[in-house]
Amino acid sequence: MVGLFKALGDENRLRIMNILMHSEPCVCELEVVLDLSQSNASRHLAKLKQEGLIESYKDGQWTHYRLSDSFRQVHARLAGYLEERF
Repeated sequence: MVGLFKALGDENRLRIMNILMHSEPCVCELEVVLDLSQSNASRHLAKLKQEGLIESYKDGQWTHYRLSDSFRQVHARLAGYLEERF
């Protein structure tokens, strides 16, 4: 549980979570929207993925990100709270 809240304890990762609640962008789209470098965006995505909050899938050469189904199920109240507060 500590890892979960550490992952959510960063402003950029919260901003990413907000976007992923409404869309399934690729890292290049997140870079532009959040004004982050590719390496910085990828580092934040890796941390969220490591904690099981998000998942990725390939579409041709692009990797898209979305909230993981397991996060939505296991932490439904937290996901609902975040969506409400965003």
